[in-house]
Amino acid sequence: MPPMRNVLTSLLLLFAASEATAHIHLTNPKARTDSLTGDQKDQHCGVIGQTRNPARVTTYRPGETITVTWMETINHPGHFRIAFQPSGDTFGIPPAGNGPPSGFPSLDQTGQTDGAGALILKDFIADGTLSTDITFPNMECDNCTLQFIQVMTDKPPYTVDANSDDVYFNCADITLSNAAPPAVDGAPEQPGTDAGPNGPGSADPTGGCATHGGAGGLIVAAAAALVFVRRRRAR
Repeated sequence: MPPMRNVLTSLLLLFAASEATAHIHLTNPKARTDSLTGDQKDQHCGVIGQTRNPARVTTYRPGETITVTWMETINHPGHFRIAFQPSGDTFGIPPAGNGPPSGFPSLDQTGQTDGAGALILKDFIADGTLSTDITFPNMECDNCTLQFIQVMTDKPPYTVDANSDDVYFNCADITLSNAAPPAVDGAPEQPGTDAGPNGPGSADPTGGCATHGGAGGLIVAAAAALVFVRRRRAR
């Protein structure tokens, strides 16, 4: 059965490669995509070509406080930041500072506006945290974006170029409207939560640069099938 073995081995390699790049994933509000693949290094929202999807826009009331939740699919030291852009999806990168190790951001910009006009809702969220409360500005907007980033400190020195290895990007598309229904316990009345393959807050316990998800189940199935084929050949 060599052909079957070769096919299964190829599937394992394919899925392992496709799953090896996502690092963070918003679960509430739901991210632009429910996929856990993509290198997420492209400024400003992660994967190249990811654009606003009307089917995944979440609507809140101006000034509403919500609980943002996420998964850290690959564990890295550093911190998280959440910013809000009222018009479009352009954000500034955290400026270099004198934080450890040398050159990494050290200025907490919570409440400040970056050079692109985005409001930093919460900065320096501790590594290991998987949820936090934020309050939207008291305004209406129909093309606004919530950006969630991870600043990693394990690859010094810090660089602030458009495709920095030190920052991973993820976005959720938002509408703020006075006509929106009231939230219940920080969650909108409409569907707005992306549970993820392992539930909110799932993480890779190994800390390695590989994630698990829907394709992860296929990897396990392919591996089991490969073992079965080998056992049959051994008989």
